[in-house]
Amino acid sequence: MSGWIDVAPVDQFPPGTQREVDADGTSIVVFALDDGYFALENACSHDGGTLTGGCVQGERVICPRHGAQFSIRTGEALSAPAFEPAAVFPVEVQAGMVRVRDDRWD
Repeated sequence: MSGWIDVAPVDQFPPGTQREVDADGTSIVVFALDDGYFALENACSHDGGTLTGGCVQGERVICPRHGAQFSIRTGEALSAPAFEPAAVFPVEVQAGMVRVRDDRWD
């Protein structure tokens, strides 16, 4: 179980950007969309490559290695070569700080 991890102050994390953080050995990528913050495991379910730096189109991130697409909101795999979803993580804003945690083992 991981506690809440600071990602960035809200005023330094505008919509359309992404940040990578480590949660006790799990790489997480946090996306700022127009209506909030969303987090996925930073690993393409196709081959484990990172999603960080992938092109964001609306509510989708495109894996920079082979072009698999994932829903930023749900982690759902939206195109081949990925068929399994990416893990999603809770995100909160507390006192102006965007925070994330790995709750898979709670």
